Amino acid sequence: MDVERIRKDFTVLSKDIGGKPPIYFDNACQTLRPRQVTEAVTEYYESFPACAGRSVHKLATEVSLRCDAMRAKASEFLGARDPHEVAFAKNTTEGLNTVIFGSGLGKGDEVVTTDYEHNSVHVPFLQLAKETGVKRRTVESATDGTFDLGAFEKTMSKRVKLVAMCLTSNVTGYTLPAKDVVDIAHSYGAKVLFDAAQAAPSMRLDVDKLGVDYLAASVHKMCGPSGVGLFYVRSELSEGLQPLMFGGHGVADTNYASFKLLPAPEKFETGLQNYAGILGTGAALDYLTAIGMDEIRAHEARLNKRMTRALLDVKGVELLRPHDPNMRSGIFSFNIDGLSSHDVAMILDNSKNIMMRSGMHCCHTYFHVRGLEGCARASVYIYNTVGEADLFVESVRELAGKFGRKG
Repeated sequence: MDVERIRKDFTVLSKDIGGKPPIYFDNACQTLRPRQVTEAVTEYYESFPACAGRSVHKLATEVSLRCDAMRAKASEFLGARDPHEVAFAKNTTEGLNTVIFGSGLGKGDEVVTTDYEHNSVHVPFLQLAKETGVKRRTVESATDGTFDLGAFEKTMSKRVKLVAMCLTSNVTGYTLPAKDVVDIAHSYGAKVLFDAAQAAPSMRLDVDKLGVDYLAASVHKMCGPSGVGLFYVRSELSEGLQPLMFGGHGVADTNYASFKLLPAPEKFETGLQNYAGILGTGAALDYLTAIGMDEIRAHEARLNKRMTRALLDVKGVELLRPHDPNMRSGIFSFNIDGLSSHDVAMILDNSKNIMMRSGMHCCHTYFHVRGLEGCARASVYIYNTVGEADLFVESVRELAGKFGRKG
């Protein structure tokens, strides 16, 4: 993988920001975009800025054809059998909410999650429980930070209708044993929903092989535009799943007494779509595919191993579990004793131009249960270099030595 060649596609990496080029380690929040993606977005606005699926003139037809091609590309990227199993949403959150609120769950039904869910799963279930009386069960992580399959199976019963889980944690980078989860859930008759926001950017996905029922991901974490999500629904389940919104485009016909929805995926795409974003998504998927998902995964692991080896035993630096970098994709989450996570992030930004995330990462329950106020999170991606990783290590060592409690 030629990182230096890749870096040339990302204009912002050559700009002086605060007097020096940025070291962007906030990829788990949002990745940068290559020129190929911004060019695809610009082409829409300059060459065929019309609506798809409505008008029949030449510009609209061009948009419709291109969106169909992008859907086929997204379907292939996710490993879906049929392009009609993939809808374009605003983000992962919209897809997750569609399943949680649209599956017909009610009193007497149970759902199962991990103990490190993003608020996009956690909060909708709190609301659903308030509205319907659905009961939620949580699988506690093993002491080493991994997913406890034994505890999961003990949690399951015939009352469980939906298993909704974060495929890759946005806090620790840990990826759960997805096929085992699906197989166990299906053996009890439950459907499975995966939050793949953190997995899709660097993990080869095959929804058909996994057997997962629903999956959602966000393109802004995959070198693509903001405001586009990929929402997979297994074809035989789409008819029974209610959309989150109702209105234009998703409706086939209506009168004063009733309406008829279009079939999937259109029923999940109510209202005017982000056509520029959808076309930019196609460029992003092409870009990642050309590099190779296995290559991306290996590059993340290489940098994470380098940072972990250098900082694991540094006094005052505490890594979040699991400690094995092979289990954490491109995420390196840590705290420095004596400093808040926000202090760490702001100091590294101001002194070294290292840009990273701090706080609770929309995963408050994870930190509350563990008595933590948050963590600093460095997350690497395809354009990050060994030199940047080494500078990060040196900077964290310096911070721990200067400000951290020696204890």
